[in-house]
Amino acid sequence: MSVPSEVTERIETERAILKTILYSDLFDYPLTTDEVAHYLMEVESSADAVRSTLAAPVLLDGQIAQKDGYVMAWGRESLVELRLDRSRSSEDLWRRARRFGHILSCMPFVRMVGVTGALAMNNSPVGDDVDVFIVTAPGRVWLARAAVTLIVYGGRLFGSTLCPNYFISENALMLESRTIYVAHEFVQMVPIYGVAIHARMRAANQWIDAMMPNARRPYRSEPEHHPALIGRSFKKLTEWLLSGRLGDFIEEWEMRRKLQKFLPRLSRCGGSAVMDRDHVKGHFNDHAARLVDLYQERLEEFPLAGLTGEASRSTHN
Repeated sequence: MSVPSEVTERIETERAILKTILYSDLFDYPLTTDEVAHYLMEVESSADAVRSTLAAPVLLDGQIAQKDGYVMAWGRESLVELRLDRSRSSEDLWRRARRFGHILSCMPFVRMVGVTGALAMNNSPVGDDVDVFIVTAPGRVWLARAAVTLIVYGGRLFGSTLCPNYFISENALMLESRTIYVAHEFVQMVPIYGVAIHARMRAANQWIDAMMPNARRPYRSEPEHHPALIGRSFKKLTEWLLSGRLGDFIEEWEMRRKLQKFLPRLSRCGGSAVMDRDHVKGHFNDHAARLVDLYQERLEEFPLAGLTGEASRSTHN
């Protein structure tokens, strides 16, 4: 006996909701219904459809909980207070991130700055770093990184920690790793400078649509930072001075110097660091791989989330 299409659709929507909640649970982060809809995994569905499903769950009954407008895994209701606490500490960190954004937008060869990590989700504890993803002009990844590093040191003097953990050039907008971790990190990124570059990067990574089809635009938006007159003048002058052979020499020298320093760590197994002419990704400890493994374990704890669409249909025939 065939299963009506509306039943199949309901099964797939509930399964996608559970998978979305379980991934967020890895970060101790309950979601609003709108966030569930935006970050919904593998299934394209409207926010209204997600709301109606959550209002009257069937297969999700006993697997998820809802409290004060938030949705979380069953037994994790205490995360609501944690999210509220981290939201408050994130607001203070966002003020620092905006100041960093203004400064970074003035740095030579910086073309895009995006806030990533916990702060992008308003999930930063007190004392957390401001994680940023930076896109640079072609052929100037290492020179731009050196300039940004000066801002990092300056921030530390005032008790603010900027963590620019990923640089790529405009020649490398396609992300090299295609995992749910990378997809989620990208879609939750909040561009604060270079919004047009961010849009180009999203278009270059259409593989994300299969994992998170509703997240075609950032969920959170911030006013784009543009350098003031003095900042524009500084950026224009330094780029003019460093656009020719002098810049080429410094870029090559800085790349060779840093690669020599990082080579022992790059040769070790287990990390996801990438360092070449278009990438500076210093992830020597593969946190992403561990999270993906933890996510798979979490899915196995909740059978509905682990079912394929075909398995779901056969289970309910």
